[in-house]
Amino acid sequence: MAFSRLLPAAPALAAAMWPVLPTVLLGTVCLFLMIGLGIVFPDLGTGYTAAGIVAVTVAAAYGSHVRLQREQSLFQVRLVADAAQQVVLSPMPRRFGGIEIESLYLAAAAEARIGGDFYEVADTPYGVRLLIGDVRGKGLPAVGTAAAVVNSFREAAYDEPDLGGIARRLEASSTRYSAAFSPEDLTERFSTAVLVEIPHEDGHLRILNCGHPPPLLLNHGELRVLEPTSPSPLLNLADLIGDHYSVDTIDFSPGDLLLLYTDGVTEARDRDGGFFPLATWMGGQPPGRPRELLDALHRDLLHYSGGGLDDDIAALSVRLGSPSEPSPGP
Repeated sequence: MAFSRLLPAAPALAAAMWPVLPTVLLGTVCLFLMIGLGIVFPDLGTGYTAAGIVAVTVAAAYGSHVRLQREQSLFQVRLVADAAQQVVLSPMPRRFGGIEIESLYLAAAAEARIGGDFYEVADTPYGVRLLIGDVRGKGLPAVGTAAAVVNSFREAAYDEPDLGGIARRLEASSTRYSAAFSPEDLTERFSTAVLVEIPHEDGHLRILNCGHPPPLLLNHGELRVLEPTSPSPLLNLADLIGDHYSVDTIDFSPGDLLLLYTDGVTEARDRDGGFFPLATWMGGQPPGRPRELLDALHRDLLHYSGGGLDDDIAALSVRLGSPSEPSPGP
């Protein structure tokens, strides 16, 4: 009797995992099994249990159909999200002459694909130019702003002879995009960004920092925090505080490691609320390749935060080589 009362549960459980037809077939098997048991044991109340199996099977088949439709819709949404990610965070070459570059992107939510953090790299006649930044806020508006800034950089990096001109182009694109929103929200819609230029012919970096966390340069075990000598305005705030952009020139040696990152790295917290000590961590890293550095950063961030990241994370690791070093073959 106890076994017979469990038969109606079988198609209900199957609906959570199986398509409609197998769910109906399982319900049919349970129905015939109940009828067979009723013949052997007449006192089981076969009629009521059989009716329950039929009702549960019909409901389970409908539930399976609805679940499959929702899974298909979710699959389509993920395809769109993947396409959007390719627009904002396109795959990049890992080598530009003697410069090796790797990237890292971690979304705070496991089901998320993209957020407000962005980066891009371009090999231009003026040198290899890098962009990394962070849009204030989350959701679709932040993704839209990130896309506008990245697309503007992809054009301006090849046209503008200096980083200040690129920053003004990014500012104009960000302002045009934000014009579609309420004017009251203007001061709440801004982005931080760092522009880096690595010329092909000399051993200098040029850095323009628009309110972003400073890059870190590791030179044979010695760490340098590349703070800007003069602040530059955040993107979309130049109309309020002026558009004076300051570019710093930094010397580097072949083999140095440059780390660009967003504030999600430094704001990762442990159980006691302490922030991740990125500068101390970076200073203790051995010389290596950019991929090894980012893999170690990913691993240690997850360990430090207990696997719970509260913000999106983007990072670029650059190994600076000799300007005359040739590109590797295919």
